[in-house]
Amino acid sequence: MSENLRNESGRSSSSSLSSSFQDHDTEDDQTIATMLAEDETLHAGSRQLGKRLSHLDSIPHAPRINGEIPDVNDATLDHETLSERLATYGLSELQMEGDGNCQFRAIADQLFHNPDYHKHVRKQVIKQLKHHKKLYESYVPMEYKSYIKQMKRSGEWGDHVTLQAAADRVSYLTFYKSLLRRKF
Repeated sequence: MSENLRNESGRSSSSSLSSSFQDHDTEDDQTIATMLAEDETLHAGSRQLGKRLSHLDSIPHAPRINGEIPDVNDATLDHETLSERLATYGLSELQMEGDGNCQFRAIADQLFHNPDYHKHVRKQVIKQLKHHKKLYESYVPMEYKSYIKQMKRSGEWGDHVTLQAAADRVSYLTFYKSLLRRKF
């Protein structure tokens, strides 16, 4: 699929979507994009978080590299620091059920305002991992097919790879949603 896009200067540029995106459960993608678009419309007035955060000054942060698992005191201090930063921005931590699905529950809560959609989120993450193996396989410390099988199971903890796949999937759906809004 090829389309012309206009950049800020008004000039058009040619852009093509990867055919791999077109072949993957487009009905599922359309449903999700429609849900997200409807949700955005319903909550447009009440959701000012992005606007609030974009005008705030950032808090200086010195990243720390852990050579080993932090002890309880370090973990407590880190959690207190996180809580303070959230409070600075008028945000708070939301506890998720600790059943191994917490990463997927948290993503479902942010996308659909309901952590109970975690199974759907996991399914979408697995779809992303399967369809874009080359993007993720070098970050998986085991045979990729076994990893996918393991991650399919409810209760299996998400990791850095599933979090990246979720972010990539959301980026794709956000792009797809913006295409649905365009007038052709």
